[in-house]
Amino acid sequence: MKVAYVFISPRAASYKLGQMILPQLEAGTHGVEVVGMFFFDDNVYTLRRGDPIGERLARVAREKGILLMMCDMCALERHLAHGSPRWCDSSGHGRTEPAECRPTDTVEGVQVGCFPCLYRALATNPPDQVISL
Repeated sequence: MKVAYVFISPRAASYKLGQMILPQLEAGTHGVEVVGMFFFDDNVYTLRRGDPIGERLARVAREKGILLMMCDMCALERHLAHGSPRWCDSSGHGRTEPAECRPTDTVEGVQVGCFPCLYRALATNPPDQVISL
């Protein structure tokens, strides 16, 4: 089975990912194929360059082909991205073409995007289930 995780709850990345999921992925005992992880709110801080959990995760993601993506608005607000929100303008209206938004000072391999970006990125290797934590 293939799964994608969406980290939405406080401390989901630092605790649930860092203390449960990541050690299992590293040991090869997680039991499913993880195809993607999407980070919201303060969970994006785990993806900062130099963060111990983030650095371990980047290594595992590279080895196992796991997509790492953080919410563009969350990353911009926390200075982990430069540019503009990908799919909405500053007045909150939707865009028909994505704006430029790129990660800054993050671990290797992190992408910045919104749901349309996530759907496209996972389209070639879709999960059977999406789990929100």
